[in-house]
Amino acid sequence: MVRKFDAVILGAGAAGMMCAIRAGQRGRRVLLLDHAKAPGEKIRISGGGRCNFTNTGTSPANYISANAHFAKSALARYTPRDFIALVDKHGIAWHEKTLGQLFCNGSAKEIIGMLTAEMRAADVEMELQQEISSIEHTGAVFRVGTSTGPVQTPALVVATGGKSIPKMGATGLAYRIAEQFGLNLIETRPGLVPLTLDPQLLERLAPLSGVSVPAEVRHGKTAFREALLLTHRGMSGPTILQISSYWREGDDILLKIEPEHDLFQMLRSARRENGRQAPLTVLSELLPRRLAQYLLERSGVAAHVQLADCPDKVLQAVAASAQEWRVRPAGSEGYRTAEVTLGGVDTKELDSRTLAARKVPGLHFIGECVDVTGWLGGYNFQWAWASGHVCGDAL
Repeated sequence: MVRKFDAVILGAGAAGMMCAIRAGQRGRRVLLLDHAKAPGEKIRISGGGRCNFTNTGTSPANYISANAHFAKSALARYTPRDFIALVDKHGIAWHEKTLGQLFCNGSAKEIIGMLTAEMRAADVEMELQQEISSIEHTGAVFRVGTSTGPVQTPALVVATGGKSIPKMGATGLAYRIAEQFGLNLIETRPGLVPLTLDPQLLERLAPLSGVSVPAEVRHGKTAFREALLLTHRGMSGPTILQISSYWREGDDILLKIEPEHDLFQMLRSARRENGRQAPLTVLSELLPRRLAQYLLERSGVAAHVQLADCPDKVLQAVAASAQEWRVRPAGSEGYRTAEVTLGGVDTKELDSRTLAARKVPGLHFIGECVDVTGWLGGYNFQWAWASGHVCGDAL
């Protein structure tokens, strides 16, 4: 026996649940399918378990896509204010961190609980631990093979995410479905991911593992200022995760440690005030001592030398070792630790108002599987909510 629904949504993540809620609210009979044991697994682990659920500064400029304009429609029609109103309706306490990032005061599970409660209120049917064995399209109907038998629908929504964090169940199913129906894909690669370094540089930096400092990291014309973390594999921290989405293998990145300070002028002033000080003493007032020692070694300055014996040229070299530090990463940690997947279903194939495939009536792609990737800081969740909502509104 084939069960029939107005809409079948594949993927019980942020985008899929939001889409199911909106379609259900509009009176559609909706079935939400996922292969996981529980919905919203990436929501659960996000933001250190507190879910950075949106960003108050969200705009299309915070997204990477082959079509910079594609996300405008959805983001304008479902805004951070709309999602905050939903969070407030459910009495979930939240707070704002830096740069407009909003987090739950308690657990990310509260967001999952909110979404599942909204689905129940909208009479959405959710079936977990379901494997999709086949998808067929005949006329205006999709027939989906599942673990509990076939289902039929005129509207199929693909919200199965990308390839990031495979231990959470990422499979790349969305891309296979897109290829099955002849939709073009933009090359996929890991985004918001730590960068690795070659063994020689890593060996020199080994004593600095665990050191974190404010930094500006630049790739071409793109730059971010946040914390930089040196690790036993390479470099991480928010500023590295951000630039990783722009970096390509073989490219250099430029590091500026403590970008709010002019290290050259700081050293000159210290020399004027007390020339008997060592550069290490001055740098250690601002930087972790281990890092200060490494930077002096990089610039060829002995740790015990006095500032009075350092002409401007030497002080400029010391400052440049910290604030014009060019690094060529060896690679990234890959999908294993990437927070998102760049690329995906080509936006040229989709209607920006409904996320429907232009070539295949009734087929929609939403969330991370689409070639729209946000910066770190709640932007990807806002894309999930927005794309899911406008798609649900169109079903």
